Amino acid sequence: MDEKPIRRPALVAGSAVAITDSAAAARVRAAGAVPTVVSRSEATLNVIKEALDRRTAPQAVTGWYVDVTRNAVVFEALRGGEAAARAFAAGVRDADARQVRVVDERPSTFYDFSGGDAYYIGNGRCSVGFAVAGGFVTAGHCGRPGQAVSGRNRAAMGSFAASSFPGDDYAWVRTNADWTGKPAVNTYQGAAVAVRGSSEAPIGAAVCRSGSTTGWRCGYILAKNQAVRYVEGVVSGLTRTDACAEPGDSGGPWVAGNLAQGVTSGGAGNCPFGGVTFFNPVDDILRALGLRMTTACASRGLPALVRAQISEV
Repeated sequence: MDEKPIRRPALVAGSAVAITDSAAAARVRAAGAVPTVVSRSEATLNVIKEALDRRTAPQAVTGWYVDVTRNAVVFEALRGGEAAARAFAAGVRDADARQVRVVDERPSTFYDFSGGDAYYIGNGRCSVGFAVAGGFVTAGHCGRPGQAVSGRNRAAMGSFAASSFPGDDYAWVRTNADWTGKPAVNTYQGAAVAVRGSSEAPIGAAVCRSGSTTGWRCGYILAKNQAVRYVEGVVSGLTRTDACAEPGDSGGPWVAGNLAQGVTSGGAGNCPFGGVTFFNPVDDILRALGLRMTTACASRGLPALVRAQISEV
């Protein structure tokens, strides 16, 4: 097989090119770029940075990286931690090869969640229902307004903004900025189910639910608008199914195909032996709380909000 020549990206006319050898300046100009002579190559700066990667940085230092435009390793430090950053940066051999940049906030990791994922209320556990603007809906008996929740990884997630139980059984958890809701349901079998919207399925329709205890389970709608007497009191307006569920599945989502149906309230029996499970219709929850569900675009799986923004361009 003939070898093909390697094609290198063309220089953009007028772009700056850092060089360590002034003799190369003529070639750079001939290519249409502007040469800038620097004292250190990018490879040299990367060696310096990698040596620092093996050291333990003080808490005030939030990061460091090679900045080719400054021909230096830049250290980011929280305001007030400049001295600690300079002490850490002293490991760089050349004084002019290090720069300290002050930042006002420490970076943090970001997480996402889907329907059916676990979340925790102290030592208790429930399941996420459906993502909505600002958080997710779930079962009201899982928590009261103001109670803090943590995610499946036990990282702080937010708190209950609203809750109703008994009488109804629904709640809204407002999540913090570290968490993003996905318009999807975790099937615990690999691929997730994209949530395209909500539309109430009729009696006899097949439905499936997701929960953090028993995963993905399916059955049929047996009755609607049922009143159920729990120990805590009566909950009305529930939908009855023959799909099983167990403690910890509470609050999890129910879907018919790609359409949201409701969130798990309670039931009788268990998955090894069968039973009945009740869910609170999701449209009732959205209306009661004035919330908007996060849904996926039918064509590309994009959130509806993103699709709306694309159509407006």
